[in-house]
Amino acid sequence: MTTAAPAGEKRNVAILAINQALFLITAITVMTLGGLVGQQLAATPALATLPVAAMMVGTVTFTLPASLFMKRYGRRPGFLIGTICGGGLGGATAVAGIVFSSFWLFCLGNLLLGLYQGFAMYYRFAAADVASDAFRSRAISLVMAGGVIAAFLGPWNASQATTLFAAAPNAGPYAMVIALALAGSGLLAFLRVPAASEPAPDAVARPFATIAGQPAFRVALMAAAVGYAIMILVMTATPLAMQTEGFGMREAATVMQWHVLGMFAPSFITGHLIARFGLGNMLLTGCAVLVASVFVAVSGGSFTHFLAALILLGIGWNFLFVGGSTLLTQTHTPAERGKTQGANDLVVFSLVAVGSLLSGLLLYSVGWTWLNLLMLPAVLVTAVGVWRLQHTQEVSAPAG
Repeated sequence: MTTAAPAGEKRNVAILAINQALFLITAITVMTLGGLVGQQLAATPALATLPVAAMMVGTVTFTLPASLFMKRYGRRPGFLIGTICGGGLGGATAVAGIVFSSFWLFCLGNLLLGLYQGFAMYYRFAAADVASDAFRSRAISLVMAGGVIAAFLGPWNASQATTLFAAAPNAGPYAMVIALALAGSGLLAFLRVPAASEPAPDAVARPFATIAGQPAFRVALMAAAVGYAIMILVMTATPLAMQTEGFGMREAATVMQWHVLGMFAPSFITGHLIARFGLGNMLLTGCAVLVASVFVAVSGGSFTHFLAALILLGIGWNFLFVGGSTLLTQTHTPAERGKTQGANDLVVFSLVAVGSLLSGLLLYSVGWTWLNLLMLPAVLVTAVGVWRLQHTQEVSAPAG
């Protein structure tokens, strides 16, 4: 029998879920407009996607310092730095870059938005901090479900907010980023992380080598990193591959929107599925769904093939990322949280950055079919790791 979560837990998780949605609207805006604005401002087309890359570099740079900062000073101060300095200041700098036609100022703004992402990636771990054992996997998945809102509002902001400033249309969506970040800051002021989830000042932490030596840590890291890197690599290549098949931007946008829904809509039930069927089984299911996505993608080039493959890609990512995040929380104590979660996300987003950079290169060098088939070995290695962990120690949902 599942015990209902206390009201305080629900409030905290709701605050984190809303902030997750607000941040993802920002991320989708950058992914949609960053290259377009970069092409308009850059001295050479070769630098057009540098603003998007700058956001990823910012994420990789700040993700470990963000975790260590929050370990020392707490979740709420860290999240406020992310929303105000990253989202607010970053959005304002990007707007200034557009208004003054400064490519490098625009890149700086996107780099600061990477700082925003560096802190925002810990919303899911904060959900584990504020939830009881019985509610933990559901709390993580509910925070991830904030992406469902972003799946609709992100593309809307990138296209409709261009009417805010007639003289500089592309500045409008970034101005909205400022407003959303400040709104998130106001909500975070009401976030209450229980004292029990904060490590005691004299708490003893194991060396990181000991933590990383745990099979569960390695599987958690592999699941999240492989799932995220494959997702970003294939997702980034999809509009280009669809263009090659003769589809326009409207069709590509539709596929991408359903892909984002596939990523986040399952989060409403992922926690329940983990509690019912076990964490290891859900990770294996995520691997199986990614394999299915590959075979659908290589079986044809119709709109339906792209649509179905990208929906499956999103669902597979969800199961692996939420499952891996849940498993990671079982590998460290509160005193070890900062370095463990920071190292995890540093590896994850380093691979995500590599995946985004390799996407176009692989598509044009080996083609859409082989780009997808090359993802299979990593998925199979992950599945073997999960299977071995299941048969050497218990892998389940948190107690309760």
